[in-house]
Amino acid sequence: MLARHEVVLVLVILVEVLLFQALGRNFLVGRNVSNIFRHSVEIGLLAVAMTPVILTGGIDLSVGSMMGLCAVLFGMMVNAFGLDPWLAASITIAIGAFGGGINAVLITRLKLPPLIVTLGTFSFFRGLAEALTKGAESYSNFPASFLALGNSDIAGLPAQVWVFVVVAAAIWVLVHHTTVGRSFRAIGFAPEGARYAGIPVARNTSLAYIIAGAVAGLAAVILVSRLGEARANAGIGYELLAITAVVLGGVSIFGGSGNVSGTLLGWVALAILNNGLTRISDYRIMDQPVASVARELSGMLTGLLLLAALAIGAATKSLAVRRARLQSLSKSPSNPINP
Repeated sequence: MLARHEVVLVLVILVEVLLFQALGRNFLVGRNVSNIFRHSVEIGLLAVAMTPVILTGGIDLSVGSMMGLCAVLFGMMVNAFGLDPWLAASITIAIGAFGGGINAVLITRLKLPPLIVTLGTFSFFRGLAEALTKGAESYSNFPASFLALGNSDIAGLPAQVWVFVVVAAAIWVLVHHTTVGRSFRAIGFAPEGARYAGIPVARNTSLAYIIAGAVAGLAAVILVSRLGEARANAGIGYELLAITAVVLGGVSIFGGSGNVSGTLLGWVALAILNNGLTRISDYRIMDQPVASVARELSGMLTGLLLLAALAIGAATKSLAVRRARLQSLSKSPSNPINP
């Protein structure tokens, strides 16, 4: 079923490419293709890091706010305290992991619902970032060697894409080729059953949230490098895009099924959608050029995609349960009534 889902996603991506090439301007030129990935790497990082979290049956709404907080702290360390940018980047990733650890403790130790916990830290992290910058202050004047990470190319690809490839490959190996990674699905499918099977549910679930936090810190560093500015509103709305990419990629929002390759396809589909809408300038919606309302239209379409993916996931799960029950009934022996 997952294989069929990925085939459908590939077809969706092909349709997007053909549509935007036909309706837009300079869509498939090399510079624009490079920009598609350059401007969406941060969302891709959050999506692949969110995959283990959702596989466990959890969710992390705080990753976007964590990006904003980490961006501000990174800017403070470099501009106010004079730290080397690469040392500050390492500390920022560690801070992100610590924030993910806070979510993990509240969820695994206090047994609080992931949705409520990460909704709370979503507000807390963003509020802390706003407080540190007084809602207006930002940090810039970063060294050119650091800005090159977000604005230069290596072997024909944006430099940050290579960072993304390394992180995505590491998470793919973790999820699909390690005992801990396989346990994520078991935890999401049946937490109590996983616990009785000897799986350290709390430890492995905590690992998923810590990874999500650390990658959010890395995404913040890359975003600051690309924009050349660290501000508190960094990463606003990124959690929705990351969750949409994961669910669109076939990972069940209920946990227990899905894979990283599907998430990557979901991310590519969203990246092409967001970029392609900005290339359509000869068509109008309510007397407005499509390109001028691309951001709003992209948000609407992303929300619709998320709802559609959730509905398909729920319907697929219900169908699987019904099929299993029918098969169970057909295989169960009849009970003859004794005279």
